[in-house]
Amino acid sequence: MTLSMKLDRLLAKHDSMGRNRARELVVARRVTVDGVPVLRIDLEVDRFSRVAVDGIEIRPAERLIHLMLHKPVGVVSATRDAEHRTVIDLIEDPDRESLHLVGRLDRNTTGLVLLTNDGRWSKRLMDPSSKVPKVYRVATRDPIPESAIQAFAEGFHFHTENLTTLPAELEILSSHEARLTLHEGRYHQVKRMFHRIGNRVTSLHRESIGGLSLPEDLAPGAWRALTDREIAGF
Repeated sequence: MTLSMKLDRLLAKHDSMGRNRARELVVARRVTVDGVPVLRIDLEVDRFSRVAVDGIEIRPAERLIHLMLHKPVGVVSATRDAEHRTVIDLIEDPDRESLHLVGRLDRNTTGLVLLTNDGRWSKRLMDPSSKVPKVYRVATRDPIPESAIQAFAEGFHFHTENLTTLPAELEILSSHEARLTLHEGRYHQVKRMFHRIGNRVTSLHRESIGGLSLPEDLAPGAWRALTDREIAGF
């Protein structure tokens, strides 16, 4: 996650100048953060902030990383696992150990996974109040009845957590296949919801998160960096 501190405290640590001297530099407009002069000594800066005094960088900004990955079957949504290959193992990047997942998929679920070292960005996506939609393609053992559309829209009460799921949109694509849009992420939620209508999920694939869809040309196991526009979409 992204750790931050107040600007005057960061400056005070530089050359042990002390916080009084740090304040003087800020007031004199000699300090810039990401190239912009600042006047607030209590400005929060983190490891991705480029801080300079008189144009001389006193701490370089660390590299921000935002990736999408097409998770294949059998790969674990974790940074480390003693038994199975993880999503991190698929990333060929020197800074891959700094990454964390933005939401997870079960080992046998495929599809879109997001990874980043930017805790602010991932927090926005995972905040329950943001209700970022996640779209899944679901295949089932038995035919999906039309009545399931209303059942998913009304939500299901999970006794273990003592909660009712948020309204979900179910689009039936064929007798045994549907597209499901969720606005939350509960433990094994999709499988549990279909279990409640007497059916079983045989395969599950995440197509999109928010406005970000898994490209058709991104093969299972492949990954790419997000564009600035894609990052700003959350």
